[in-house]
Amino acid sequence: MPAGFDVDAYLDRIGYSGPRTPTLDLLNAIHALHPAVIPFENLNPLLGWPVALDVESLHKKMVAGGRGGWCFEHNTLFRNALEALGFPVTSLAARVLWGAPPTNPIGPRSHMLLLVTAEGRQYIADVGFGGNVLTAPLRLEANVAQPTPHEAHRLLPLDHGFVLEACINGQWSALYRFTLEAQFPSDYEVSNWFLCNHPGSFFRNTLLGAIVKPEGRYALRNTQLAIHRADGTEKRVLAGADALCSCLENDFGIALPETTELKTALKEVVRRDSAQAATQS
Repeated sequence: MPAGFDVDAYLDRIGYSGPRTPTLDLLNAIHALHPAVIPFENLNPLLGWPVALDVESLHKKMVAGGRGGWCFEHNTLFRNALEALGFPVTSLAARVLWGAPPTNPIGPRSHMLLLVTAEGRQYIADVGFGGNVLTAPLRLEANVAQPTPHEAHRLLPLDHGFVLEACINGQWSALYRFTLEAQFPSDYEVSNWFLCNHPGSFFRNTLLGAIVKPEGRYALRNTQLAIHRADGTEKRVLAGADALCSCLENDFGIALPETTELKTALKEVVRRDSAQAATQS
């Protein structure tokens, strides 16, 4: 068991109380529960606060503290839980293709995912990919559409690795590309620090939130809230910092940090979105 990891508290946090034998059923169960309870959010980078990846900090923030996090936090926490439950796990890294600019389609390895062995087979697990997060592990098997509780996904072979695609609105879209080369905590520290501190980092300048609910996926980008259901997408514009706070607390279940810095940052998010809307009208 990873030193200092409280697996009981983690399972309580995600609402799992079943058997703990490391089977595929257990992997499926906790993979579905994690992104339905612990949201993707980037409040720390937005506020200019550090993002720590050690076990104690992750437990304090995401398990005991009622917060969420981004991919490095989610999948490091998930890896610790999986290992505590007896699953063999290898940490991997991916280059994000979703939303990549056409002029720079191949970026750095800025995303973390996991390779998990269950009942003698290997699976891709990823509970930290924002609004398109997996809600079930995928067999490490190429060219096969695999159902999940939400969209179907598939792995396509590419350059000694794979591309993960999701079937969104009837179209296959690439999410990221990865290889099976094992990564180490120091590899993630580099990307984690860069994305948290570089002035041009998307995560420092954009408010993001995502969570999966029975009725669909909730995705927040600045003041724009989208609820993706099977029968279509509902969109809302949140007018003001108070509305953003309410959304983060009630729709995403985030225990907001008690600091005046948050309200200031959210007011700036609203100001920037309003200014952008004015220039486009």
